[in-house]
Amino acid sequence: MIRRWWRRWWVKGLAGIALLGVAGLFLLWVLVIRDLPSVDQLRTYEPPLPTNVRGGDGVPIRTYARERRVQLAYAEYPPMLVNAFLAAEDRTFFEHHGVDYPGLAGAVIDYVTKIGSGRRAKGGSTITQQVVKNLLIDNEYSPTRKLREAILAWRIEDTLTKEQILELYLNQIALGRNAFGVEAASHAYFDKELKNLTLAQIAYLAILPKGPSNYDPIRHTERALERRDYVLREMVRNGFVGARQAAAARAEPLGTVLRRTPTFVAMGGYFVEEVRRHLLAKFGETAKASPNSVYQGGLWVRTSLDTRLQGLATQALRDGLIRYAGQRSWNGPLRHVEIAGEDWQQALLNTNIALDYNDWRAAIVIERDGDTWQLGFANGRTGTLPRRAAQLPRQGSAGAAFGAIKRGDIIAVAPLGGDWALRSVPRISGGFVVEEPATGRILAMQGGFDDRLQAFNRATQAMRQPGSTIKPIVYAAALENGMTPASIIVDGPFCVYQGARLGQKCFRNFANMRAAGPQTMRWGIEQSRNLMTVRTAAQTGMPRVVDVMKRMGVGTYPPYLSFALGAGETTVARMVNAYAMLANWGRGDDPTLIDFVQDRHGKVIWPDNWRACDGCNARDWNGGAMPRPASRMRQAIDAQTAYQMVHITEGVIQRGTATVLRDLDRPMFGKTGTTTGPTDVWFIGGTPQFIAGLYMGYDNPRKLGAAEGGTVAAPIFKQFATKAYEGMEKLPFRAPPGMRMVRIDRRSGRPVFGTWPDTSDPKAAVIWEAFKAETEPRRVSRRSTRPATTDAPAAAATQAPRDSDFLQREGGIY
Repeated sequence: MIRRWWRRWWVKGLAGIALLGVAGLFLLWVLVIRDLPSVDQLRTYEPPLPTNVRGGDGVPIRTYARERRVQLAYAEYPPMLVNAFLAAEDRTFFEHHGVDYPGLAGAVIDYVTKIGSGRRAKGGSTITQQVVKNLLIDNEYSPTRKLREAILAWRIEDTLTKEQILELYLNQIALGRNAFGVEAASHAYFDKELKNLTLAQIAYLAILPKGPSNYDPIRHTERALERRDYVLREMVRNGFVGARQAAAARAEPLGTVLRRTPTFVAMGGYFVEEVRRHLLAKFGETAKASPNSVYQGGLWVRTSLDTRLQGLATQALRDGLIRYAGQRSWNGPLRHVEIAGEDWQQALLNTNIALDYNDWRAAIVIERDGDTWQLGFANGRTGTLPRRAAQLPRQGSAGAAFGAIKRGDIIAVAPLGGDWALRSVPRISGGFVVEEPATGRILAMQGGFDDRLQAFNRATQAMRQPGSTIKPIVYAAALENGMTPASIIVDGPFCVYQGARLGQKCFRNFANMRAAGPQTMRWGIEQSRNLMTVRTAAQTGMPRVVDVMKRMGVGTYPPYLSFALGAGETTVARMVNAYAMLANWGRGDDPTLIDFVQDRHGKVIWPDNWRACDGCNARDWNGGAMPRPASRMRQAIDAQTAYQMVHITEGVIQRGTATVLRDLDRPMFGKTGTTTGPTDVWFIGGTPQFIAGLYMGYDNPRKLGAAEGGTVAAPIFKQFATKAYEGMEKLPFRAPPGMRMVRIDRRSGRPVFGTWPDTSDPKAAVIWEAFKAETEPRRVSRRSTRPATTDAPAAAATQAPRDSDFLQREGGIY
């Protein structure tokens, strides 16, 4: 009986144990194993990488990143660095299979003893487990997570080699200062490439996975040194380095640099920010939006930025703003911040304010000592601003600037002997754009004095009235609708009735210039006559005029006559693009800043239809004709119309409102602009190589005094062009097929025979004029031929040769 009872109990016990085992396994599966991620994704894992931006010449100009990271292959990591991390984190890494069981047991015991204390258990995680934690599961603090971590670590060891696991770890680990991965940390802490680090510096990096903030080199120097020396001792114990080598490393200071972000040449800030906006619109911000996202996709972006032209454009615009504003008064601090204790440097760095205009610097005001302010700079150095060097009058109030300065002000200063002198950043601003007409590529862009002071990009975002720079677009519409450069237009009073409520509207010339009577279209454009422009627009029809403005990308406007004089708002980038179309035979499209975008593997992913140009490199030349891909630009206006307007506006440079540019001595067209007030001044123009344009004005429009486009804006362009065209070939604007060049009297528009234009004299009465076929002016009879104007040459009134003689000599073209 006892034996029967014992057998029954034993069977039931075994069944119960089996049931408990099954239940335990089921519970383990539900809580731990069921939703474990697959480790196969680690085979193709790609860490978040920054987007790198380069100029047209390949020079790095910016990086877009949330995390600082540089991805390396395992073979690129110095063996000494690998050994340092093994000594610090997992000395048996190459021996275990993902889990260090003695270490895990110690961690479990530590966890049990600390239950309820609020403290975390230490140790127990191998490098493989850290990879799991960083890449596959969250950082939850619980036994369940630890078990999931161990299971996945075992699986990873079956999937990847030890070297692959270490590569993932060293590329991914967070090491402080927003640096992820060891190469990024090397730059963040030592401003060096990993291969150039000393043993002591490598040992410091190896302590950071335990908690970068715990071993901050500034706040916790002693703790960092102590932990670094521990790693060096462990390296000796494991035979990675010799005792003498480790002792020499322990004698070194930490040697870290100040916290900093990656620096690039301070150039093209407005340009690269515009590039960033385009990339965000195309690819999104993070990996959730696209695998090729801007901040995580590791894109390589080749832009059209010409760093030489960008530097010249930036300098020219800034110099022009300074010339206009002068240093007559102080506009106040660039910004004011509160300084926490003595940490003035971090307060300055946090603002991201900097200056690179000539020898100007941004400084933070630290404290006052009598008649001297102490200044601090971003590099940690200090200086002094004496009262005598801060005597600029305060803008809008009495007294000198010295008394208005306060602790925490960030100001602009320039060196003066051994001290510093106060400078005033102008409040007036503007935009400058340079474009290549043949391709529509933006070569340079400056949207204000400095993007680190004013993020608003006035080249693309500021909507301004273009003033008289719109006139070539208006006259282009007239040329498309039957008028010619020699058409006579009356420069006289012009009024329109606007209805019972608005009554009569009468237009007038700029600065109330006296009407000049009947004149040629060319003369009206060269002298920028408002009355002739508005009369031309009315004769052409404003619906046709605004249609041409829309086709050329200037803007969409209602058909009111005031828009023919520049009342419609637009941007300098749009206006430059419209002029580029004129220089490109009327062809063009939206301008571009990005040539192409590659993913992290080098594949071009934008433009969508990008194709490599086989045979385009000199080394591939087979002796044949240069490959010429078909142009995808749209024909915005007639090619002959575009050339006629370019040819006419060359006269603006030679004898019109922009004669300040004449001594550049090269074929060039352009137009000045001055808005009502004036509140803005403009110049747009250029050569076949590139078109540049700018405006200058206050963000909250106010009068500029006696400023005009020809006296303020054109000189800024001249400063830029003088150096930009150095060594560049003097190319004429090519006429499209079918264009007829006719000798005419430039004031009367009549054909001239028996004499030739003097191209060396910009005021010569006889010039070459461009006409479409069958629109050139006809000869009048011999008896009615008279000088049209007092400055026409006598040869204009002489007997004309016979038609047959003329056609034979000129080949049918006047």
